[in-house]
Amino acid sequence: MQVSGALLFQLGALLATLAVLGAAARHFALSPIPVYLLAGLSLGKGGLLPVAAAGEFIQTAAPIGIVLLLLTLGLEFSATEFAASLRHHLPSAGVDLVLNATPGAVAGWLLGLDGVAILALAGVTYISSSGVIARLVQDLGRLGNRETPAVLSVLVLEDFAMAAYLPLFAVLASGGGWVRAVAGMAAAVGALLLAFAASYRWGHHFGRLVEHPDSEQLLLRVLGITLMVAAVAEVLHASAAVGAFLVGLTLTGATADRARRVLGPLRDLFAAIFFLAIGLSVDPHELLPMLPVALVLAAVTAATKVATGMVAARRDGVARRGQLRAGAALIARGEFSLIIIGLAGTSIAGVAALATSYVFVMAIAGPVLARYVGGSRPA
Repeated sequence: MQVSGALLFQLGALLATLAVLGAAARHFALSPIPVYLLAGLSLGKGGLLPVAAAGEFIQTAAPIGIVLLLLTLGLEFSATEFAASLRHHLPSAGVDLVLNATPGAVAGWLLGLDGVAILALAGVTYISSSGVIARLVQDLGRLGNRETPAVLSVLVLEDFAMAAYLPLFAVLASGGGWVRAVAGMAAAVGALLLAFAASYRWGHHFGRLVEHPDSEQLLLRVLGITLMVAAVAEVLHASAAVGAFLVGLTLTGATADRARRVLGPLRDLFAAIFFLAIGLSVDPHELLPMLPVALVLAAVTAATKVATGMVAARRDGVARRGQLRAGAALIARGEFSLIIIGLAGTSIAGVAALATSYVFVMAIAGPVLARYVGGSRPA
């Protein structure tokens, strides 16, 4: 089998660089996510040192990173507990939608964009980054905090909303009609609800299916099934992240503990690649023209996400510092917003440059603000 020396060297150099940057960030008690994003930005399209040989591998491996992040996050909870939390936080989801989609829609209207472009910007400002936030909660040691179930409930409900939004927007952005768009939306939402119900009702059988005393067998079984479930979720226009999260919810007890241990190193590796890939996908030259507008929009929607998190955490009886931590954790935008930008493409004038600048600002600022807002101690 022919091995590409350029691929191996570039990938090795990138991983070594991420190790140094990550160690420096952790020395200052910061999440390494922002430095990984900046590293990707400096090396990608229009960057200082293109890495063409490694770039294709990184873009292919990146989706595995978010799948592993959400799988291991799901392993921290049980399906029964989380289903109750979701029902409890439906009002929080309504607040989230109104507070965070509105600024994007208003910005599009003020810029004189058409209805589909306004819908695109509303989606970009609404949806938080499941991948960034899942890693952030772990980096900051907040998995056991009282506000964390509220944060995760908001994230999963947002992903459910994306199951409706993405098919609708994809059809409209490509010039399709409303009938076809609504039909696609209904099919995706129905499939996702069915998958969640199946996980809740029969998910305990999954634990018996994957359980094995050998760690290699456990790793292969859990990861193999998770990737297949994530793929089905994507085909149904839902989220691979939600599919992986549902798989994690089905594992409990000793099996979940062992799965976390064997998956941990793999998750950390692919998560770093995922954040690097976000930076690689962005051309630095595209960020500058719309950066002032993006900064204003970022300031507004950072405040609205903090308000969203505070409302959600208050419903769980969390104290004010915990409410602030919940809100700050939700600030980061990332992969879903980039998907919306990709669907919009160049056919929707005025969206790509502003949305890309906005997402990158929020992806970097979110983890930094989450580190300092509200402190790190449990409420």
